[in-house]
Amino acid sequence: MPHSPEILITGGSGYVGGRLISILEKSGMPLRCMARRPESLRTKVAKSTEVVFGDVLQPGSMDEALDGVETAYYMVHSMGTGRDFESDDRQGARNFAIAASAAGVKRIVYLGGLGDSDEKLSAHLRSRQEVGQVLAESGAQVVEFRASIVIGSGSLSFELIRALVQRLPFMICPKWVQTPAQPIAIEDVLGFLTAALNYEPAGHHIFEIGGPHQVTYRELMREYAKQCGLKRLMISVPFLTPRLSSLWLGLVTPVYARIGRKLVDSLKNPTIVRDNSANAIFDMQPRDVAAAVQRALENEDNEFAMTRWSDALSSGGHQKRWGGEKFGNRLVDSRSITIDVPAPAAFKPVRRIGGKNGWYYGNWLWQIRGFVDLLAGGVGVRRGRRDPEEIHAGEPLDCWRVETVETNRLLRLSAEMKLPGRAWLEFEITSEGPSRSTIRQTAIFDPLGLFGLSYWYGIYPLHEAVFGGMLRGIARSAERAANEDRTVEDKTDTNAGVS
Repeated sequence: MPHSPEILITGGSGYVGGRLISILEKSGMPLRCMARRPESLRTKVAKSTEVVFGDVLQPGSMDEALDGVETAYYMVHSMGTGRDFESDDRQGARNFAIAASAAGVKRIVYLGGLGDSDEKLSAHLRSRQEVGQVLAESGAQVVEFRASIVIGSGSLSFELIRALVQRLPFMICPKWVQTPAQPIAIEDVLGFLTAALNYEPAGHHIFEIGGPHQVTYRELMREYAKQCGLKRLMISVPFLTPRLSSLWLGLVTPVYARIGRKLVDSLKNPTIVRDNSANAIFDMQPRDVAAAVQRALENEDNEFAMTRWSDALSSGGHQKRWGGEKFGNRLVDSRSITIDVPAPAAFKPVRRIGGKNGWYYGNWLWQIRGFVDLLAGGVGVRRGRRDPEEIHAGEPLDCWRVETVETNRLLRLSAEMKLPGRAWLEFEITSEGPSRSTIRQTAIFDPLGLFGLSYWYGIYPLHEAVFGGMLRGIARSAERAANEDRTVEDKTDTNAGVS
């Protein structure tokens, strides 16, 4: 391979690996990813990134992936499998080390876990540290970073904390919530990982990385609750065993009990930085816990704002879940309809929505909702809209605020009514040809705690009727608008012919 990349990423479908791919792609570095299912990863990477098959548990399958590679990122772990993950992690690292040595790989960068090896570590932390030792057997330079909790929207630990705080007004907290940790933001983890590309000394080097402060899991949950405007009561008890805690997590969080057990076993071990020399060596100043949580929430908002539901959800063949899909903490009700009208005609009723034009279905229900909002101290629907035809970002629209407008393509509204959370309503027009369009209507709700969840699911049957009827009403109005436009064009053509 005369133009083979010098950087290989394994575990690119994982949380850290996926974000590392994006950063290295933006830097313009030649990149290759190894995956057990290349077809599922190819759609998530840039066209310049090569994706090849390789499985660390299949010796001989990694030769193509490692050919010509100078630096390899090892981000593989097996905690989510139902097999003996310690044995799989050990064997996978050994196979990779042998293959990397044969390919002449100069540097392996690995992300493991903090924990004092002199103590009785959990199976998860013990395995993470053992993998680093096995990789060093390759003879290549191994840069091993050891981290505690990684704070970032989508990370397993952060999602666990989020689910507990959001769903439980009061928590019966086992002993492990008092275990000290040293969380680190995902951006800082990625900063260390990319900086390792320029680290020269040979041998196996272990670097402990973390934020500037040691906190307990209780303090971390309180910080998340504070930034989300939630009040939570936490009662400590000594009798919740790891097994009971894992079953409890399986009931109230997205984490399966099997994985929860492995996580809880790890939470009993302090994960703190004893040697912070990595900050000076790699010129990094990790952000503190408050800034890391704030950044995670901001990133989720940005990622959510850039989401195109026409890409995320298939227009046909998608089996809709009761209550809608989930995006982080948000609940999403998205539905679409395809009609035989061009995009401008399809967008016309969307840009006219609200005010005296109404909402195309159940206007009396909207009036009742507005009256209830007024009683609760909200804005109601009395504000109407500035102009019945034109609409601009920043304008009020009944009980909404226009957040984004893209002519003939997109309208996004943010709710200003009194709600136990934040809400948006989005309309997206996709052209399917000169005279055919798809209208996608998406309602999004970011619930505030258990009350917010109860509110969403409690009124969801009403949403089914109102939002379904509204979409059909918009489609009918678009078809009438298209017919009106065609009639005007026919009259113009006729008059032109007569003259």
